[in-house]
Amino acid sequence: MFSQETITGFINFLTEDLAVHLLPVMLFTFSIATILRLLVHYTVTRELWFAKEFYKRAHDLLEGKSSSQKNDSFYVAMKYILEKTYYELFVVRAYMKRRNPDYVMDFTDRVFLIQDGCARLVKESLRQVKHLRYNKERPRFIELTKNVFDNNICFKKIMGIIPVQATHDVLNVLPGIFIIGGIFGTFLGIMAALPELGNMRLEDVEGAKVIMDNFLKSIAFAMSTSIIGIIVSVCMTFLNTLFDPEKVFMKTVNKFENSMELLWDSCENNVLPKDIPEFNEHRDPLEALAEEAVDSQVNKHKVLTSEKDESAQDKNSKKEEAVKQEHDSPEAQQENNEDKDEVVEVVNEDDEVKKAS
Repeated sequence: MFSQETITGFINFLTEDLAVHLLPVMLFTFSIATILRLLVHYTVTRELWFAKEFYKRAHDLLEGKSSSQKNDSFYVAMKYILEKTYYELFVVRAYMKRRNPDYVMDFTDRVFLIQDGCARLVKESLRQVKHLRYNKERPRFIELTKNVFDNNICFKKIMGIIPVQATHDVLNVLPGIFIIGGIFGTFLGIMAALPELGNMRLEDVEGAKVIMDNFLKSIAFAMSTSIIGIIVSVCMTFLNTLFDPEKVFMKTVNKFENSMELLWDSCENNVLPKDIPEFNEHRDPLEALAEEAVDSQVNKHKVLTSEKDESAQDKNSKKEEAVKQEHDSPEAQQENNEDKDEVVEVVNEDDEVKKAS
């Protein structure tokens, strides 16, 4: 199938060209793999960052309410907290222009499509929870949360180009490839050095010594390829373990799921109001947050007013009950009987006086 010349040319290519460039290729691949691992880790950690901020605001909302006070609709509570998280993290930061703005973070968020990814996360979450049926049993929020994050295109690709999952799978097999590459380089170096021994002559001691020295140097260099391959493989294994995106993804899902479960338990239904607007990431954030603040103050005023009315009604009912109890008590009845007897005696005395006269 292949001629002898083709096989010989392929072997010469391996021993002369590939053996020389194998070590630089391995080091260059390790450098690119390290950069990709850090990029994957950064992309996934920004998901965790948004989930933590959402969790924090959900707890702030629940801590600000009394145990007897509940949100009406789960969808309304989710929409309020997700929108507040998004506006405060991204858009308000751009509008406010803080004294020490983080230009690096703003730049990386734009390059890695973090803001667009969080906007898609808000939309997908609201779409998933919109049609949940409220009952005593909790929905499977773990599956719902995984679907929300899996359907997010911005977080599934690095800078919207490189797939995160495929990159992660390739980086996981690189340590084994580095070891195989080091062993392969060692064998190529030995193959390249062995033909030199054919030129050695026993009668020429000095020439034989020079040939043997060159052979040993070639073997030593070939062995160094295996050593570098092992070192690079160990370093890559540590990087894959320390910056494992699967662990970060599970933390993100658990944090987001826990927040949704807490909100679900604090609500009484999942009614979708007809007049509620859809989420708009391009809306003026200051206006949106101000409107939400006014709505929250109005709701608090309504709650306080209703509580005052209930307390006043309770006081009035307690007073009426106290009056009834005093009126129905034996002492009160005895006093009433005594008063009646006194009135009867007075009337009888008047009648006797009239008869005498």
